[in-house]
Amino acid sequence: MSKTSHRIFLGVLVLIVSVTLILLIYRGLSYYNLSLVERVYNPDHSILKPSGTLGHGYGIIGSLSLIIGVFAYMARKRYRFLSRLGLLKHWLEFHIFLCTLGPVLVLFHTAYKFGGLVAISFWSMVAVFFSGVIGRFIYLQIPRSIEGRELSLNEIIGMKTDLADKLRTEYNLGDESFNILSDSIAMKSEIYRTNKFVRYIKGYFDDRKSIHSVKKILKRNQLPSAENKKIIDLMKVSFRLNRKIEGLGTMQKMFRYWHVVHLPFAIIMLIIMLVHVGVTILFGYRWIF
Repeated sequence: MSKTSHRIFLGVLVLIVSVTLILLIYRGLSYYNLSLVERVYNPDHSILKPSGTLGHGYGIIGSLSLIIGVFAYMARKRYRFLSRLGLLKHWLEFHIFLCTLGPVLVLFHTAYKFGGLVAISFWSMVAVFFSGVIGRFIYLQIPRSIEGRELSLNEIIGMKTDLADKLRTEYNLGDESFNILSDSIAMKSEIYRTNKFVRYIKGYFDDRKSIHSVKKILKRNQLPSAENKKIIDLMKVSFRLNRKIEGLGTMQKMFRYWHVVHLPFAIIMLIIMLVHVGVTILFGYRWIF
């Protein structure tokens, strides 16, 4: 999948969730704004209540989205024969899509009425959703290959070395200019002795200062503007790698702890959801079938 195709793919997923949310709000806002007593007398009650035609459908489609999203991604990670079916990061993105769409539909299925055993499943789902947002942030802080595999520290350092070699071989820079650029993108170990927040702020301003200095050097070398931009982009990539190398150990540890929180809530949610579905079928709720 090319970069353009990937952006279109992500855009379509975001659009589906956004449009679905807007339509659900538009269709039922007047009903959901009523108290539980007043809803009984609303013409939409028979349709939008949890056992209604639309309300029940929201629950079924939302539950299927969650189940497919969870188990499809788990299967892709665990079974080698599925490794040829797309990149792992694309499966993760589809997992996030389904596990965002699912809670939205389940929320409207409940008609904002929570109680009993199902409430545990609902709030577990909420916990899974928000912990997933946090997990996604942590995931993005850990450098990965194009397939989505986590890179080791040596591989990340190798990427930095490749960037430096690229600056040396592909651009007509003198030794003095190259050395200044090389020093600019090097890891600055002295900033590691400060507080993490201070270190981040200091690193950001140091990087901006380095870019400003390098732009002056590039002007002196009289390189074409297109090449100047490529060199600056390489520097920015290197700065991002510096930040990720610095926080790699912390992020890997946080990701392990995150699994300890995320997985139990997901299991509780799925078990109670299946019990809820089983009881619903047992009592004869068949939706439109």
